[in-house]
Amino acid sequence: MIDSPLSEGKKVLHSIDPRLKIVLLFFYSFIVALEKNPRILLYASILPLLFLCGMRDSFRIIIKRMLPVNGFILLLWLFIPFTFPGEIISRVGSLSITREGIFYCLIITWKSNLIFLASLLFLSTSPVFHLVHALHHLRLPSKLVQLFYFTYRYIPVIYGEYNRLREAMRVRGFKPGNNLHTLRTTGYLVGMLLLRSQERSERVYQAMLARGFQGIFWNFHHFAWKRKDTLFLVIFILYFMGLGWVKWSLS
Repeated sequence: MIDSPLSEGKKVLHSIDPRLKIVLLFFYSFIVALEKNPRILLYASILPLLFLCGMRDSFRIIIKRMLPVNGFILLLWLFIPFTFPGEIISRVGSLSITREGIFYCLIITWKSNLIFLASLLFLSTSPVFHLVHALHHLRLPSKLVQLFYFTYRYIPVIYGEYNRLREAMRVRGFKPGNNLHTLRTTGYLVGMLLLRSQERSERVYQAMLARGFQGIFWNFHHFAWKRKDTLFLVIFILYFMGLGWVKWSLS
């Protein structure tokens, strides 16, 4: 989700303070996650869709990032409509499809896409190190912030180790199949990957200690609140107020 190509640009979201984007995303996701009224969700969809229109150059990348999420949600459509109690509207063999089950799946799909789209637009438009810096300013535990950064930083490294091990297996003639040899070889692959990950982490830790690391990442460039950040905050406050008014008028 946090992809470097999306962090490079001069759109509005690229210039907003990451601290503000994280806070606004938290409140937006919290509100959407608890909502069940389709009319309110329709109102909540306006701002993310407007930001998406402003990111037309990266539209293909954004859609590509959203496909795996909807692939997972598709699994819910294979079970919930048939198992959720309610009014039966159709039958498939011995299984019954309920109106409430379909509505429940629609709401889950809608809310999941809204939250993921907002997260993608708000977080991916800032470099990861800026996000880490912003989390530190927001007083999150230092160890948790560092764990997030190192996880992001070294997942590609571990994946590279995995590819090298797979290539070595392929060169030695390994062909996976449904047999005991494949299971044993896969176990060796996972074990070797864990060992190499541990060795790499020890080397990185020793290198950091040699450079004087004491649990703090020092920054030379700090955030500065700008006029556009204030305007962005005011727009979102009005947007949340409008969301509250819509909810109150429908209650």
